[in-house]
Amino acid sequence: MKSSASTANGQEVPSSVVTKLTVLGATGSIGLNTLEIVRQFPHKFKIEALSCRSSIERLVEQIKEFQPRLVCVDNSEQARELRETFRNGCSGQESEFVWGVEGLVQVSSDPEVDLVVAGIVGAAGLQPTFSAVQAGKTVAVANKEPLVMAGELFVQTANKTGAKLLPTDSEHNAIFQALHGEPPERIARLILTASGGPFRDLPLKEFEKITPAEALSHPNWEMGRKISIDSATMMNKGLEIIEAHWLFNTPVENIDVLMQRESIIHSMVEFIDGSFLAQMGLPDMRVPIAYCLGWPERLPLKIPRLDPLSMSALHFEKIDPQRYPCLPLAIKVAKQGGAAPAVLNGANETVVTAF
Repeated sequence: MKSSASTANGQEVPSSVVTKLTVLGATGSIGLNTLEIVRQFPHKFKIEALSCRSSIERLVEQIKEFQPRLVCVDNSEQARELRETFRNGCSGQESEFVWGVEGLVQVSSDPEVDLVVAGIVGAAGLQPTFSAVQAGKTVAVANKEPLVMAGELFVQTANKTGAKLLPTDSEHNAIFQALHGEPPERIARLILTASGGPFRDLPLKEFEKITPAEALSHPNWEMGRKISIDSATMMNKGLEIIEAHWLFNTPVENIDVLMQRESIIHSMVEFIDGSFLAQMGLPDMRVPIAYCLGWPERLPLKIPRLDPLSMSALHFEKIDPQRYPCLPLAIKVAKQGGAAPAVLNGANETVVTAF
């Protein structure tokens, strides 16, 4: 079994070692991309556990394909129905079906699991992600809300248990790659990039007519519904500032946001000597996910590649606070600290659901 406590110092992990995974939110965007990577590298990864809230038909197909030892669903009725389904010969392996928060904690902290992909959207991902950290797991953090709501607690607990927090958001993963072990005192500024979402050029007078379908239509990325709405309002970037503050031990005042329309530069780091390092690539979530799954190695992904000759220009713009009022609000909350980020996150989840 791969050790999750011995890799932060950059030591090479033998390529022959199989990493055992729990995928939280297996039927969502992050989960589907994670499983696609596992398909490319079946000799490197073994699915130990999957979790799913509502897309049960898709989960059934995943169980047949990956034969996880543990499966967590939302409620006992779903678990009962799945037991019946697989009792009737749909799989050659008997999975254990658990449910609810207790089930999520179980699959997140299971002793056999090396790495937990935390892909549950919203506050619902807080408890299972924290359980993985308490258990000393390597955690690919794809759900920003836990660090927004309880970043200090997560970092302190990880330091105690030896858990590793690997950022899976494209922006934070870009910074993680650019920093490459640089200590916080060498960082002058972190620069998160934003595409601007689907309404970056829409006249402000037309904002009151925006529909959910329009808000879900992102110009560059294929994402889940919640994060697509957050991208349209740029609340997503505000939450990312709070997340970056905790992940990289950087003051909020030293974290900026710029619009980068092409979504080619995923984020940048400015160092105290005036140097900049940026991570570039096509907008494809498989890249940051694979970086976390294979870390500290890199996986030879079979994906479309960025051709520098195809780029005539890269454009950077300041963020218009009138167009994106959620961003200055989130920055104000980030500086306030305490329970304010958790309140902001809860309010945002409520209004996004209502919209």
